Amino acid sequence: MKFKVDKDACICCGACAAICEEVFEINDDEGYAIAKDVEITEEIKNDAINAMEGCPTSAISKCDEKEA
Repeated sequence: MKFKVDKDACICCGACAAICEEVFEINDDEGYAIAKDVEITEEIKNDAINAMEGCPTSAISKCDEKEA
């Protein structure tokens, strides 16, 4: 499982990084959130999904390993 952030939809509110900093971070140079290229372990899976579901603009989605 991987996640991706639609940079056109992201408003850089920081909610995703606050909920799951292991997977999401704010890219200060470009002004939007990014999903780190990390393995989603069972320990962080629920937090990552909560971050995706909590995104106010629905900019985060799950993707196949090939899409990431």
